Amino acid sequence: MAYGDEYVLLSRVSIKFRPAIGDHDYAVKIKVARGFLGEGDKVKVTMRFRGREMENKTAAYDLMNSIKTDLAELCKVEMEPKFEGRQMMMVLSAAIPEKKV
Repeated sequence: MAYGDEYVLLSRVSIKFRPAIGDHDYAVKIKVARGFLGEGDKVKVTMRFRGREMENKTAAYDLMNSIKTDLAELCKVEMEPKFEGRQMMMVLSAAIPEKKV
């Protein structure tokens, strides 16, 4: 890369959810994620589990899928939801609009 060439720095933002999240809290976090994705950042969605919350993993997958569908027009899924220990993670990156020729 020569001196003066332009380059883009991508940042990665983490947004944390809990399985038993309220409707308003969910809406606020989705709004924040929309803002970051609109700026071109990557968003790492993390869902933390404590105690008996680990027993109901299907509800957590449903919540992650609803996050995916709510942000579908702004992003593409870079890493599908997966469990790692006591947390579930998913990485979303901003969708680059196609140029019309």
